[in-house]
Amino acid sequence: MADRVRIYEVGPRDGLQNESVAVTLEAKVEFIERLVAAGLREIEATSFVSPKAIPQLADADELLPRLPAVPGVRYPVLVPNERGMDRAEAAGAGALAVFTAATDAFTERNIGMTIAGSLEAARPVLARAGALGWWRRGYVSTAFGCPFTGAVAPGRAVDVALALLDLGVDEVCYGDTIGVGVPNQVQALVDASTAAGVPLDRIAFHFHDTRGTALANVLAGLAAGIRCFDASAGGTGGCPYAPGAAGNLATEDLVYLLDASGYEHGVRLDGVLEAARFAAAALGRPLASKVGQAGGWDPTTGAATGRRMGLGTPTGSP
Repeated sequence: MADRVRIYEVGPRDGLQNESVAVTLEAKVEFIERLVAAGLREIEATSFVSPKAIPQLADADELLPRLPAVPGVRYPVLVPNERGMDRAEAAGAGALAVFTAATDAFTERNIGMTIAGSLEAARPVLARAGALGWWRRGYVSTAFGCPFTGAVAPGRAVDVALALLDLGVDEVCYGDTIGVGVPNQVQALVDASTAAGVPLDRIAFHFHDTRGTALANVLAGLAAGIRCFDASAGGTGGCPYAPGAAGNLATEDLVYLLDASGYEHGVRLDGVLEAARFAAAALGRPLASKVGQAGGWDPTTGAATGRRMGLGTPTGSP
């Protein structure tokens, strides 16, 4: 595999969806504009689920048309069903993600249906998106462990990934939803996937840093040949079924690791830090990620880079 890594930014969607502080439409637009300016080219912008289910993302229909049209940038949106697909199409979407999980217990608690039911719900959505020429992703949540049934064998996650590929997704993303995975499990899941015929370049990983293993798991994924990883600027987000847990892998932490390890990715650390600080300010709290606190590091001078004290005041903040 080439030494170029795709960073798939989920901050505007997964990072914000469970936050209790309401973020204004204007602040969301500026957050995404800052992410684009930092060099991110895949930004999961919002979700077309019921506004009652996720009030934070109730403005999805208004947000999408306001995003900057930049060549090479796409804004996937989460779409749960045909009603959501109608809304996404009307709003001008051109890429989407559908979601299911590796255990029935999680899908039933999360979306009120079994894995089989969730796949059937995704079928017409993916078919319609395919007919429109949209890029399509499929999430397999709880790929390492479920908060209701415990450890998940790699084969169970792979079976769901194969079903999603059969439905037409361009990429499957394995999610460590409650942050229990460790590096040897990453390798085992990659091995099981490729043995079942899933190409490496159609696999992505979404790690949560619940127990501090996200970057270690990224390194395991890189060693196994994976070149796409999800991250959230500022490390916001997480799983409501892991109370008190840390959020997603912070984009700035991932960028620092990739820079120091010699991988190309096209994202500027200083730009991500500015976007992450903006998001933290909109949520009314300090930036808590490791690189957000320490800054980057210039190996030629030994100086920390990109550090700045204070929250700042974002335009359109609540």
